Order: sequence, then structure tokens, then C-alpha cells
Amino acid sequence: MSYQLTIEPLGATIEVEEGQTVLDAALRQGIYLPHACGHGLCGSCKVQVCDGEVDHGAANPFALMDFERDEGKTLACCATLQADTTIEADIEEEPDAEIIPVRDFAATIERIEDLTPTIKAFHLTLDKSLHFQAGQYIQLEIPGLGESRAFSIANAPADVAATQSIEINVRRVPGGRGTGWLHEQAKAGDRLHLSGPYGRFFVRKSSSLPMVFMAGGSGLSSPRAMIGDLLAAGCTAPITLVYGQRSRAELYYDAEFRALAAQHPNFSYVPSLSDEPEGSDWDGARGFVHEAAKAHFGGSFAGHKAYLCGPPPMIEACITTLMQGRLFERDIYTEKFLSAADTQATRSPLFQRV
Repeated sequence: MSYQLTIEPLGATIEVEEGQTVLDAALRQGIYLPHACGHGLCGSCKVQVCDGEVDHGAANPFALMDFERDEGKTLACCATLQADTTIEADIEEEPDAEIIPVRDFAATIERIEDLTPTIKAFHLTLDKSLHFQAGQYIQLEIPGLGESRAFSIANAPADVAATQSIEINVRRVPGGRGTGWLHEQAKAGDRLHLSGPYGRFFVRKSSSLPMVFMAGGSGLSSPRAMIGDLLAAGCTAPITLVYGQRSRAELYYDAEFRALAAQHPNFSYVPSLSDEPEGSDWDGARGFVHEAAKAHFGGSFAGHKAYLCGPPPMIEACITTLMQGRLFERDIYTEKFLSAADTQATRSPLFQRV
């Protein structure tokens, strides 16, 4: 059995299978609905049910409160249809966004590479070509868990098209079941399943403004793909990458970015270490990402586009620094994956996207 879903203000009507979530059905038709965690925890995908009937599913009571349910709101990532339904979503028009329907893929682990003591690179060969915008991510099913995890694609679209292989960088999360399986049990030759592409994190190429990328930890994945895509396409606008890690042992792809900076005069690379031992031979920046960026730009970010990728505390510190430096919401784009713990933090009502 299936139902008809009408999405306003687009006026688009799609078919939704029984048991399929509203969000999944929309994404598979190339219709983007705002979302973040994808598991009913953060409330980013909240929509208004105008007509029809839905099952709220496993929506967290803090993300979808009782009075909101009474008002006809639901979370698209959890809601399933019980009848033909019309919803209204807060959809912003993005002229640089490509319409790419989400698809399912079979993948084989080609090789696993140690990048740092806590981060591994997984190179996955796909059963068919994957078209995506640099900065987007996939959902990887973890065998035996019945759950999926989100990982940014770390190589540029042209590289993926040529090799039919994607790279994901996975940091070992203490106690994490998904990253634990990948780090401890996954091996070359294993067959996996994934879906994608997902996300609204991509370069606004219609703008000619200088760009600053700020990344921390394994958040380097998306900026690596985005910067690689820009430079391969001959972009001449100034591009700066400020990348933070704790120590040199965790600073991966350092040689690659230094080589790109030497090759492209419009690209600047600023690595910064927050916990490198005093007295080491490190002569680069020290401190957190936002501190290194503030020092590099002299505290002024006006006239830039900023792309931030990393853990939520890093994102928040960078946003504060950017806004103090006269850069505001319309020119700041973020990518952060939310855990259940992250959703307990209060989100400012002032900002829609960051």
C-alpha cells in the first residue's frame, strides 16, 4: 500500500510507501527537506501537517513536544503516513543546489588505511556510479546493528566518477558501536550497503567571494572534497583552509594540503595544533581552529564565505569568532553530525542554518 504526499509550498506530490518516512520518500524524489540528525532527536525536520494523518514514530518528546503534536506538527525523519497527506515545510531556495535523488548502493571495502591513531580511511568500491556535490555525505549500514551512520565523502566528485570508489574517514568514538565495528571488525573485501547522497553542505559556486574553510578532527573530509573540486575546476578565488588537531600525530593529509598550497597561489593552508608538546619542532600555529583563523585573518572575516565542519563545540566557537569579525549567518555554512548527547544542548532561536 502507498499514500500520496503533497509538499507545500512546492506543490509537489509524491508517492510514499507504507512504513517509509516522509523524509526518506522526499529525498529519494530529489526533494530536499531540512533535517540534521535523521533519528528524531534534534527537531530540525519539523513540518506542519495540513491535512491527512501521520504516525509520529520514534520522535523524541523533547524534539517534538506534546503541544506541537496537538498543533499538527511532526518530524519528517520519523513520521509515516496513515492516509493521503499534505505537509508544509520551511524550504529555502538554494540556486547552487543540484537535484540529486537519494539511491541505494552496494559497496566493497577496497582497502583500509590508518590516518591517525584514532582515524581510519575506508576506500569503498560502489556497484554503480554516484553523483554528488562535494561536501555531501552517505549513510552507511553497519552489519549486525540494524542501524546506519553518516559519513562525509572525502574525495572530490571527479575522482569518484573516474574510480567508482569513495573514501570516508572514520574516527573511533569511545563506546560507539558503529565506529567500533568499522575499526575493529571491518576488513578489505567486506560487502556493505549505503545510501546517498545526503546533505545541504556544498560550495555556493555562484558567489565569487573568497572562501575560508574551518575544520577540526575528522571534519576534514568534506572540506578536502570541496577544495579538491574547486581547484580541479580551475577556481581562482582565494581559498583558505584552517585545520585543527591536537597533535602532529593526528594531523592527517598535511603533506597533501601543503603540496596544493605550493601548486595553487590562491590556496592557503593553516594547520593548527591545540595540544602539541612545548619544545617540539612544530613551527606552525598553535591553539584551536577559531583562534588560528582569527590570527590569520587579523580578526576580520567580512567579504568571505565560510564553510565549517567538525564537532559541535568547534562549530559554535568558529561561528562566534566569525560573527565578531563581521561575518554573518547568510555567509556561514556548517556541517555537523548530531549525537543524542549533542541534541540536549540548547540551540539559539536566532539562527535558522548555523
